[in-house]
Amino acid sequence: MTPPSAPHSPLPGNYAERDRRSLAEFFRLEVSGGLMLLLASTLALVLANSPLSEGYESVRDHYIGPDALGLRMSIGHWAADGLLAVFFFIVGIELKREMVLGELRNPAAAVLPVVAAIGGMVMPALVYVTIVGSQGGDLNGWAVPMATDIAFALGVLAVVGRRLPSALRVFLLTLAIVDDLIAITIIAVFYSADLSLLALGGSLAGLVVFYVLHNKGIRGWYIYVPLAVVIWALMVNSGVHATIAGVAMGMLLRTTTNEGEKHSPAETIEHLVHPYSAGLAVPVFALFAAGVGVSVGTVTTLHQQPEALGVILGLFAGKLLGIFGATWLVARFTRAKLNPDLSWPDVAGAAMLAGIGFTVSLLITELGFSVGGVISATGEEVKAAVLIGSVLSATGAAVLLSARNRKYAVLEAAQESDGSAPAEVPASRDS
Repeated sequence: MTPPSAPHSPLPGNYAERDRRSLAEFFRLEVSGGLMLLLASTLALVLANSPLSEGYESVRDHYIGPDALGLRMSIGHWAADGLLAVFFFIVGIELKREMVLGELRNPAAAVLPVVAAIGGMVMPALVYVTIVGSQGGDLNGWAVPMATDIAFALGVLAVVGRRLPSALRVFLLTLAIVDDLIAITIIAVFYSADLSLLALGGSLAGLVVFYVLHNKGIRGWYIYVPLAVVIWALMVNSGVHATIAGVAMGMLLRTTTNEGEKHSPAETIEHLVHPYSAGLAVPVFALFAAGVGVSVGTVTTLHQQPEALGVILGLFAGKLLGIFGATWLVARFTRAKLNPDLSWPDVAGAAMLAGIGFTVSLLITELGFSVGGVISATGEEVKAAVLIGSVLSATGAAVLLSARNRKYAVLEAAQESDGSAPAEVPASRDS
């Protein structure tokens, strides 16, 4: 990733000097993870629509685990409740890093991506509720089109936008992290089962122990891994979705360095865990979550199903209108300003990328349309809608950002012919 020019760096000074390498590594791993996610999703679709579909479903729905501990779940649920906790652990670390060292530390710099994230979640929900509510459909899926898949979005951006400003990547990452935080809150509040206060209290007590041990500088995977498993298992039994435990533990890690430390504990642990999250946890989840039986008849009739139509339009149109509209309104009527390295077409491209819901959208679909652990026929249609809406958003973003990339390439070539080659090529506000 090309470092931004000093005058317009989107990163605060301390963060830019010390943690730019971590940010670059995060982008690199998420891009690689996006490719793995795409391959796993494609394999899931092939298996679900081939003669092997019965075997695929049999494996996905096979129950394993100790019943006495409340952990007897299908393999599909182990992927959603267990492996995704690792993914959300990384999300928690990145959220903490942004709050302590990154854009979320500085209210003036954070306001645009934060407002953009809020607008990009409210508008898709409104689109879904309007369409589904007017036709008497199932409103349980109102949160499905609200989520953004960081790995897929950054993967598309890396492929089509090598010359786009680094500020756009940071804007998208900050937006997606706030998006995930809101999605996590929604899952905890609206998509959790009946609460077991005893199990929840035990999980929270485990988090306190985790924090105290970490704060005292005690090290050792043999301490924290068993403790993390206990916290996760209690969260599963509490009725609150288990991914919340991952986020909480990630946010408890210290992201600053003490005297004598080359890297913070959060950076060290993220370096160890992130490859497993991007290369294993999320792709395996996708392998079992994206296996939807899709026929020509199903695709051509999805627009007649209010829930599916609400998700498709929520992801494709709701995200674009919500993110771009909220950003423009705040920049137009407040003192908040768009990063000088960005132009409004760049923001529109990022807004389209945010319409790639996928991982969290599929998770919310599983939670909102399952009865007794079995997803309903409507839920299967919504899964297909998530895939279609994500593909439409990715395609639209790729077209727009490819055009922007070519424009930056021309401007950069013109700068070089004049004997100067800045790290970033500022764009006209109206270009």
